[in-house]
Amino acid sequence: MPAPTLPMRSFDLNLLKVFDVVMAERSLTKAAQVLSLTQPAVSNALRRLREALGDDLLVRHGRGLQATPKALELWPEIRQTLEQLQATLAPRVFDPAHAQRSFVLTMADATAAELMVGMVTAVTQQAPGVSLRTVPLTTRDPRQLLDEGQVDLAIGHFPAVLQELSARAQAGEAASFFHQRLFESDYVCVMRHGHALASAPLTLDGYCGAQHMLVSFSGRAFGLIDEALAAQNRSRRVVLTVNQFFTTGKVVAHSDLLAVLPRHFLKSTGFESQLLVRELPFEVPPIQVDALWHRRFEHDGAHRWLRAQVQAAAAGAFPAQTAKTNSEK
Repeated sequence: MPAPTLPMRSFDLNLLKVFDVVMAERSLTKAAQVLSLTQPAVSNALRRLREALGDDLLVRHGRGLQATPKALELWPEIRQTLEQLQATLAPRVFDPAHAQRSFVLTMADATAAELMVGMVTAVTQQAPGVSLRTVPLTTRDPRQLLDEGQVDLAIGHFPAVLQELSARAQAGEAASFFHQRLFESDYVCVMRHGHALASAPLTLDGYCGAQHMLVSFSGRAFGLIDEALAAQNRSRRVVLTVNQFFTTGKVVAHSDLLAVLPRHFLKSTGFESQLLVRELPFEVPPIQVDALWHRRFEHDGAHRWLRAQVQAAAAGAFPAQTAKTNSEK
C-alpha cells in the first residue's frame, strides 16, 4: 500500500522540527527540554506526523526510542532542509564581535596543537563570544560526521575523499562537500638516537627488517606506508598501533621502534630533540592537509569566518608549507 501523500497546504512544518529533535535525542523528555515544550505537546506532534506519513517513525525500545527504517531514511533530508531554511532566514552578515556560538572541529592531535594557538588568538581578539571544541579525528573519511552535523569542519589528509569529489565534479554532479588546501608536507622516518640503524643512511632492507609503530586514526594496522611497500612486494612488522602523534614521539624516543611521521608534526610530538630523522628509502606521496565542510555551510557567514581563521592559523603555523601550496595553485 503506497504511503499517503502529504496535503502540503495544511501540513504543519513545525512537526518536522519536532521530528528532528526527537530523532537526535531519542527521548521525548529530552526533546521536550530542547524544544521548550511539554512532553504531551511533543507526543502529540509526533502522533500527528505519524498519521501524516503513515509510519510509526519511533517506537519504544528500553528506556529510549528506536527509529524505524522510514524515519532513518527521512531524517538526513529533513535535517538538511531545516538547516538550509534556517541559513536562508538568518541574517546574512556574521558579526564575530557580537556572535554567541560554538564550533566543533575534528583533527589529529598534532594538527590541533599547531592550529589552535592561532585560532585561540583569533577568537579572543575578534570573537569573545565564540567557543571552539576539537574532537579526535578517527577516520580518513569524515563526510558522515559533517553530513550528520556532528562536526562543523574536518581538517586532515583525505586523499580518497578528494579524489572521489573530483570525479563526481567531472561527471557533472552537484558538490555535496567542499574543501580547501591548507598546507603540504612530506613523510620522514624517525628513530631514537643510538638506534642500530642510526649510524648510516636508511636502506629499504634495513627499514623492512626493523620493528615499527603506526599512527592510525581508525586503529587499522595497515596504512599509507604499508601500501607503498606492498607496491614493491615488501612489508614491515608493525608492533604497535596508536592514534596520537604525541604518543608516537614518546614511544620512539624510548624504544627501538621506527615510525613514519609528517615532517611538520615532529615539533608537536614534544620529543623532537630526542628523535633522529631519516629520509624514507622509497617513494611516498606527499601529505596534503585540507579543510573539508558540508555544502550547506558553503555560503554561511559564520562558517566562512571560521574557515578564514583556520587558513590564517595554518599560514602562521606552517608558513613554508603554506607558501609552497599557494605557489602551486
